[in-house]
Amino acid sequence: MLRNILTSLVIALALTTPVTGIAADAWPAFSTHGSHFTRDGEPYQIISGAIHFQRIPREYWKNRLQKARALGLNTVETYVFWNRVEPRRGEFDFRGDNDVAAFVREAAAQGLNVILRPGPYVCAEWEAGGYPAWLFAEPGMRVRSRDPRFLAASGAYLKAVADQVRPLLNGNGGPIVAVQVENEYGSYDDDQAYMQANHELFVQAGFDETLLFTSDGADMLANGALPGTLAVVNFSPGEARSAFEKLEQFQPGRPRMVGEYWAGWFDHWGKPHADTDAKKQAEELEWMLRQGHSVNLYMFIGGTSFGFMNGANFQGNPDDHYAPQTTSYDYDAALDEAGRPTPKFALFRDAIARATGMQPPPLPAPVHFAALPQVALHESASLWDNLPEPVASETPLPMEAYGQDYGYILYRTTVTGPRKGELYLGEVRDHARVYLDRKPAGSVERRLKQVSVALDVPAGTHTLDVLVENSGRINYGPRMADGRAGLVDPVLLDGERLRGWQAFPLPMRSPDTLRGWTTAKVEGPAFHRGSLRIDAPADTWLDMDAFSKGFAWANGRNLGRHWNIGPQRGLYFPAPWQRRGDNQVVVFDLDSVDAASIRGAPEPLWSDPGHD
Repeated sequence: MLRNILTSLVIALALTTPVTGIAADAWPAFSTHGSHFTRDGEPYQIISGAIHFQRIPREYWKNRLQKARALGLNTVETYVFWNRVEPRRGEFDFRGDNDVAAFVREAAAQGLNVILRPGPYVCAEWEAGGYPAWLFAEPGMRVRSRDPRFLAASGAYLKAVADQVRPLLNGNGGPIVAVQVENEYGSYDDDQAYMQANHELFVQAGFDETLLFTSDGADMLANGALPGTLAVVNFSPGEARSAFEKLEQFQPGRPRMVGEYWAGWFDHWGKPHADTDAKKQAEELEWMLRQGHSVNLYMFIGGTSFGFMNGANFQGNPDDHYAPQTTSYDYDAALDEAGRPTPKFALFRDAIARATGMQPPPLPAPVHFAALPQVALHESASLWDNLPEPVASETPLPMEAYGQDYGYILYRTTVTGPRKGELYLGEVRDHARVYLDRKPAGSVERRLKQVSVALDVPAGTHTLDVLVENSGRINYGPRMADGRAGLVDPVLLDGERLRGWQAFPLPMRSPDTLRGWTTAKVEGPAFHRGSLRIDAPADTWLDMDAFSKGFAWANGRNLGRHWNIGPQRGLYFPAPWQRRGDNQVVVFDLDSVDAASIRGAPEPLWSDPGHD
């Protein structure tokens, strides 16, 4: 009986923050006391949802946060992606969609606490788990370890983030009530000395002005937790009872919280779009809240891994393989990729309302979506006409050795025939097309564990090109430590090493410098350009059915990747990135395109690729 009274009190107090919010410099003090959190000394229950602010256009932050309140949440949780804020070593960029302090202030304005997870490692199905590509250019550098070079880089990054949010930490009167140290380290390793060193970086940066915590799977708590630091547990639907029992056994008498309740799932290329059991999740969510447990829904909204920021999984088990994720991070969440409530939203809202006895505020006015008529991309430019100056090297080197981070890279050498044999490329990172005198000669795909193609070289001297796409660095598992992209192994033809290479880095940063445009048909890898006429900007998805594999820019913004193996068939083009009038679309595709065209759809576009 006493437990039920306490639970009711905790739940009621958790929802008392007014919708209008509290000034970010006068936030109630947040702490722990025994088995529960406190806010201004009173018992408090966190009801949170994950929003990765860098996956959402800044213009929509307020809208998504208002919808978090409308679900019944009192807290939001967010990552900071290191590779977005420090794209080049020592050059930090917290402007625009990277402005973490602005996001926190907007959350506070909506009456929401913030849980901040700055990494440095975040997983999140994000490129390299958030690690910047330049880390992998360091010979022998080992991320997520006690390597002094890695710890120094991590410390500089954490200090830069702390400088942005220091006044917003709860100990300084701000709404950031907790900061995570590392992320699910127990699933990666058990080096407690590394975790202690990492914790010290957070203290040196000043993050200990608020509650520090770790999060791990229920069976990995001992590997990733730290003495004296709160541990929370992550788990899948159906595991709540057992996971909380294990957390209580591991850390008795402390607040019980699920740091990530996986209320949805992400998509891999070539696999079906995620479709999880919303009813089961809502029932378990209500059960957790009625027990007085604190909850963070992962995700409340997934958003989009715009550009080349999708990650990939590769556990390293004998039967496992490289599996890149889609640009869409829809996650089958309570809000879809573009922020619209799904049926799951209503189920979760009702579950929270029943458990707390509190009615949330209404949803804000809906955002507009539009269909756009199909238009031809009538101009094309060959990739071969848009190669930069080459860099010579005796053997092909990884992308990072040439100072490149993302995109594509072309390797070129000459071969003399007649000659037949296997062209061995090794473990390509991650998708390669082979050309002989610019004619397609085969492909090698890491996802399919391919390493070579059969090559038939006619008499004479010929140009051999290998065009490699970085499809997304690994974000989870032991293989993440080696994040090099491009060609990482010697290239052999019939067992003989090929030497004397040129490399053409193709980071694909902007379409503005492309040349050689023509209205004639262009064969092979090429860019295709046209205009969408938009009278009134409204969210839409660009239908990529006319294309095979590549990516698209819209008004110079990289919207992400397309690939005809599905399940994603459309690229989200948000209204804030549109213009009234003509909107330039440029699509790069690896294959010849019969009729390059584009249209806008008011709904996300999925295909069902079945199972490999």
